[in-house]
Amino acid sequence: MPRTALRICPLCEATCGLALTIEGTRVTRARGDRDDVFSAGFICPKGASFGALDEDPDRLTRPLVRKDGRLQEATWDEAFDAVAAGLRPLIEAHGPNAVGVVLGNPNVHTMAGALYPPVLLSTLRTRNLFTASTVDQMPKHVSSGLLFGDANAIPVPDLDRTDHLLILGANPLESNGSLCTAPDFPGKLKALRARGGTLTVVDPRRTRTAKLADRHVAIRPGTDALLLAALAHVLFEEKLVDVGPHLAPHVQGLGELAEALRDFSPEAVSGRCDVSADTLRALARELAAAPTAAVYGRVGSSTVAFGTEASWLVDVLNVLTGNLDQPGGALFPLSATAPAPRPAGPGKGFALGRWRSRVSGHPEAKGELPLAALAEEIDTPGEGAIRAVVAIAANPVLSAPDGDRLDKALDSLDFMVSVDPYLNETSRHAHVVLPPPPPSRSAHFDFAFNTFAVRNQVRYTRAAIPLADGQPDECTLHARLVLAVSGQHGAPADAVDDMVIRAALTKAVATPHSPCFGADPEQLARELTGDTGPERRLDMMLRLGPYDLTLDDLLAHPHGIDLGPLEPRLPGLLKTRSGRIELLPQPIADDLPRLRRALDDTDDGLVLVGRRHLRSNNSWMHNIPALVGGSNRCTLHVHPDDAARLGLHDGTPARVRAAGGEVVAPVEVTDTVRPGVVSLPHGWGHDRPGTRLGVAAQDPGVNVNQLLDGSLLDPLSGTAVLNAVPVEIEAAAPTPV
Repeated sequence: MPRTALRICPLCEATCGLALTIEGTRVTRARGDRDDVFSAGFICPKGASFGALDEDPDRLTRPLVRKDGRLQEATWDEAFDAVAAGLRPLIEAHGPNAVGVVLGNPNVHTMAGALYPPVLLSTLRTRNLFTASTVDQMPKHVSSGLLFGDANAIPVPDLDRTDHLLILGANPLESNGSLCTAPDFPGKLKALRARGGTLTVVDPRRTRTAKLADRHVAIRPGTDALLLAALAHVLFEEKLVDVGPHLAPHVQGLGELAEALRDFSPEAVSGRCDVSADTLRALARELAAAPTAAVYGRVGSSTVAFGTEASWLVDVLNVLTGNLDQPGGALFPLSATAPAPRPAGPGKGFALGRWRSRVSGHPEAKGELPLAALAEEIDTPGEGAIRAVVAIAANPVLSAPDGDRLDKALDSLDFMVSVDPYLNETSRHAHVVLPPPPPSRSAHFDFAFNTFAVRNQVRYTRAAIPLADGQPDECTLHARLVLAVSGQHGAPADAVDDMVIRAALTKAVATPHSPCFGADPEQLARELTGDTGPERRLDMMLRLGPYDLTLDDLLAHPHGIDLGPLEPRLPGLLKTRSGRIELLPQPIADDLPRLRRALDDTDDGLVLVGRRHLRSNNSWMHNIPALVGGSNRCTLHVHPDDAARLGLHDGTPARVRAAGGEVVAPVEVTDTVRPGVVSLPHGWGHDRPGTRLGVAAQDPGVNVNQLLDGSLLDPLSGTAVLNAVPVEIEAAAPTPV
């Protein structure tokens, strides 16, 4: 008989609740959970395809170990034996920095990916950490670190209560939101307009989100920081700055900021942004006049040459209009597993560049080096070169610049282990591939996304289907990887969880503001509940958190617990050395001359921008038939005027050249891009030999990141410049059939 099981969707940041129909060991249907306290039944095409992704026949079910140059199926014990034998001698001979760790985007979508990589890194002690953040969101972490002293203190727009929303470089009708966890983001934007609010979208493409807006500003790509600086300039010039009594005691640097932005008048900025000075002034005045307002910028304004400045100015505008930390503005969520709030006061602050990469000297940010530097750190000979890689849910051959170079570099490694359900463009280089079970067979809790949620809530779902015989759950897989890498190979997997619990409780009982200050850590450990080590860790984090919750509370509320709307949290979360919001941090001030020089930039050639598809999430969903085809296609969007000038026609191939190489893609002539701008989606290029992605290989698309040589980075965050990339385009001969 069919049965129903609840599951939080792990396929994008919206984290919608699903009701799965289970027949035997198969998910035969997925629909929205109408009783979910957060998503209330909303579902997108990705969630509806949960069953197809769960039972994809190309998913690996057993480990692969390279023998005689060929990956072959092995037992789990053989696989972890191979990991220990491959990595430990390298670490002992060359030190921990001989190992590079690469963490991909899916890590933040699983419990295991949140709980165990930090333990792996603390055990391994390598400085060579590379993650998807430096091809996505690192500028926001850096700007938040500099402004608030905490790189993870990221305010989100209060979508349900705001009167005015200004969006830059984001297309939530396709992405479902980014660093803003909001099921039914489209419905929330429609509700904003229905209640008389205003939606303004700044984007070089007329996206689905832009079509919904009251005003669409078709900016020149890469100039978001200049536009935002002009808005702040107007607020100062026209005496519209009003931080409000709630912020005034906690802000420093207003005068210095006004002086630093003096050169960015609308008239000075207009030509470079290709937005009229009148429009810029109107945007600033509307923002200041709205009863409540929020500015929200994402990937399009982040993965550019001035990504950190743009991310910084988003929150500067929220401060200058008095909308930061206010209902209807931009607020800081409070997750149920966040540490108990600390007393207000100065903190340690946030530092950049505590070490640098070996080859190009890129400064670290948030403990990470640029993913764009991974290839050179492997293939440049010398002391300190990376000799081994641990890649967890990562496909940098497609997601990082210059995949061809990285492809060759990975092939030269002494050893590589990949945690991945697929043999894809990156994992095909591994000496050991450790496949996690399908998502229906894993418990789920959103440690990361609850910290970006537009409403405080907490939900937990256990595995919907039992594991196959002999298959470890995803958390056990990660724990065994930690043990194999750390020299404790063969110890019980629970030893990792016990170690973390012991360390966390020992610290908590010694922390004065902790709810268990002065208690006996051994007694606290005995009180924890849960059937597994990860559940005991979750129970511990809930008990140490701000809401006095336990795992039993979550299990008693299978549709989640609503913890209420976002509330003001300042000054308690500030960790800057001053204990205040530092509006003009020194690294930003030092980099502003580079932004001023951009005012004189006269390069008006074609530039490339990316785009998102609703039925895709980076490179991981192109092997599901229901999620490819239709509008989810790897085509080159070209404006009709540019197509006519270049001799391009709809459906015919075009050659796109840039500093890193060239690709040939079919043209799609459309006026949804502004003249001078072309667009290719990311995550495609499934045409490399040695993969097992049957559906994706049938229509592989092209790897847009192959156009990049990895030299263009936002200098403060190390984030690759993926948008506003200069390109040359010409008609190409059709590929022979």
